[in-house]
Amino acid sequence: MAPRPPLPPFTEETARQKVQAAEDAWNTRDPERVAGAYSEDSVWRNRHEFLTGRAEIIEFLRRKWARELDYALRKDLWSFGGNRIAVRFQYECHDASGQWFRSYGNELWEFDADGYMARREASINDVPIAEADRRIFGPRPEAERGQSFPLRLSPGRGRPGDRGHDQPVTGQPPARQAGSGISAKRSTPRAARTR
Repeated sequence: MAPRPPLPPFTEETARQKVQAAEDAWNTRDPERVAGAYSEDSVWRNRHEFLTGRAEIIEFLRRKWARELDYALRKDLWSFGGNRIAVRFQYECHDASGQWFRSYGNELWEFDADGYMARREASINDVPIAEADRRIFGPRPEAERGQSFPLRLSPGRGRPGDRGHDQPVTGQPPARQAGSGISAKRSTPRAARTR
């Protein structure tokens, strides 16, 4: 297989490129296109399912998008280091009955030397929402690329007609490179502290 740049080890810029490329591919809802970013023997854990290889990934994605209708996704770089990237994401979709959901998740990605994702672990929680509370509509517009997205709704902050939804955050804090600036020091338990 031909290399799939950007290649590890990742910088903040190349990690963000990988994240945006994944978001763009997933928003096509094309299982073959999405699976093309994964190594032939890629291993996944997605919620409670375990998958190995592109064929299983493609079948999983076909099932997913047959039940998660009008799926729209946003991904955000959380951390990176070497050949690994951590991502937070949100997506919205509805089921066959018309019930809308916003799904919140975290992914851990590990890439091979050629830039293909060899491992993906995803933990996801679903929250039922009203259609009027949607805030993710189709692929990310060009003007919103590089911006983070809000974690949750915040009354009083929104565009006209948005019913108080958060606006996309302008700019984006720098992602944390794994092992940089994180203290391993334990805090003193509350009961042991003196005043």
